Amino acid sequence: MNRFIAHNIPKIDLHCHLDGSMSVELTQRLLKSMGEEYTKEQLKTSLTAPMDCKSLAEYLERFDLPLRCLQTKKGLSAAAEDLALSAAKEHVAYIEVRFAPSFSTKQNLSIREIIESVEEGLKKAREKTGILTGIIVCTMRGLDAETNVRMLKEAREFLDAGVVGCDLAGDEKSYPLSNFREVFAAAKKYELPFTIHAGECGDAGNIREAVELGTKRIGHGIAMRGNEELKKLCADQKICVELCPTSNLQTKAVTNMEEYPFREFYEAGIPISVNTDNRTVSDTTSTDELMRLSHAGMLTEAQCEKIYMASLSSIFAGDDVKQQLWNKWVSMFAV
Repeated sequence: MNRFIAHNIPKIDLHCHLDGSMSVELTQRLLKSMGEEYTKEQLKTSLTAPMDCKSLAEYLERFDLPLRCLQTKKGLSAAAEDLALSAAKEHVAYIEVRFAPSFSTKQNLSIREIIESVEEGLKKAREKTGILTGIIVCTMRGLDAETNVRMLKEAREFLDAGVVGCDLAGDEKSYPLSNFREVFAAAKKYELPFTIHAGECGDAGNIREAVELGTKRIGHGIAMRGNEELKKLCADQKICVELCPTSNLQTKAVTNMEEYPFREFYEAGIPISVNTDNRTVSDTTSTDELMRLSHAGMLTEAQCEKIYMASLSSIFAGDDVKQQLWNKWVSMFAV
C-alpha cells in the first residue's frame, strides 16, 4: 500500500491514550510552566519507549512525566487539543481519546472539572479541523472499586456531552479481571458502553471473562491467537478487537510482526480496528500503523475500507456521528 494513500484516506482511531500521546513540544512547555526545564532530546528519551522494551510494565514507565502535566485545567485542555489536532493532520476522521480522570486529581480538581477540561480541548480541535471526537474514561486496575465507581458516576453526567464510554486499563498481569465485576456492574447501571484491555499479556482467560462481563470491544486481544473457540465467540458477537501493532511489539505481546494476528483475526470474521494506543510513547501515527501492517504483507489497500467500516460500526458515539463518518468515506471515493 502506498504511504500517500494510507495518509490521505479517512481513518478511525478507537484506542488512543491521552497521557501517552502528549507531544514532546507540549510536554516541554507545560513542564517549563511548572519550573522544570528539559531539552527536547531528554524528553524524547523519557517519553518514547524503545522497540526493545522488555515488558508492559517497562512501557508504562513512560507515562510518569505526562501525568504530571495533566493535573490542571490548562494542561488537560491543551493536551486534548494537541492530540486531536495532530490526528486531524493525517486525516483521522474520528478519535476516541481515553484517559483516567482519577489520575488527574492531585491538585484537587474534581472529576467534573477534569472531564470538562478535556472536552474543552477536543471542542477547540473540532472547531478548527472538523475532526469528530469522543471521550472514553478509564477505570484503572491499580485503583480500588470505590474510586473507580465514583468516577463512573460523575462521568455518566457527560454522556452525549463528550463522554461516549469507559474502559479498564493498567497492568493486566497484576490485577485479575475478576476483581472488577463491581465496576462493570456500575458501568451497566450508568448505561456506559465499555471496552476492556484484555489479552495483552498472554492470558486468554481475560478475554473470555471480558466477553462474559458484556464488553463491546477488546483492547489488544493478542492472547486470542490460535484459540478457535474465542475467535468464533468474538466474531459471532461482533466484538471489535482494538489492535495496536507498534505498541504490541514494544510490550512483547508479540515478538515480531510475522506472528502478529491481524490476518488470523480478520479471516476469522472478527471486527478489527487499527489504532495508535500511544502516539508519543510508541512514536507512531495512524498512518504508521497501517503501513506497518502493509509492509508485513497483512493489509492491502482494498482491506482498508473493511477496517474503516468495522471501526465505524464499533464506535461508542451515536448514529449521527456514524452517518458523518460514512459520508466521509463515500465522499473520498466519489467520482
